[in-house]
This record gives sequence, C-alpha cells and structure tokens, in this order.
Amino acid sequence: MSNQNPEQIARDHIDEQLIACGWIIQSKSKINLNAGIGVAVREYLTDVGPADYVLFVEGKPVGIIEAKREEEGHKLTVHEDQAEEIKIAVIP
Repeated sequence: MSNQNPEQIARDHIDEQLIACGWIIQSKSKINLNAGIGVAVREYLTDVGPADYVLFVEGKPVGIIEAKREEEGHKLTVHEDQAEEIKIAVIP
C-alpha cells in the first residue's frame, strides 16, 4: 500500500511518461533549461499561478501539462479557460 496522496501518485506517472519520451524533469527550484533539448519543469510559476509542468524545447516554452483527475478526462474542454490564461515568463 502506498503512502502517497493521489497528486503524488499522478506526478510519478506523469514523470515516468515524460522520461520515457526523453524529457528531462526538473523542479522549479533548480531550473537549467540548457540541460537538454527537452526540459519539463514542475510547478513552473505563470502569471495565473503554477502550472503542473511547463515543457521547454531548446530553452523555449512549447507546452503546458495540467494534470486532472482521470474521471475528468472526458470533459477537458471545461479546463480550456485555465490554459488560455497562462502566460509564461522565460528565465534568461
């Protein structure tokens, strides 16, 4: 039996999938966008709050991953406004 909460379990699954696809996972406190071609930063701060993951390719933001409960997967359009409001400030 796991002592992790659902958010931690979901993050572990997302990390596994990103790593399997070649992404380098980093925490927000230790960002090095030059660590590889694809860097995924956890809890990256945006102007509307932290995104679960921001994906960078060659130092440029290219995508955002917002984890949602599995039972919400069929109604993702409900969360479109959240994604549309996000602006990413790139750290030089």
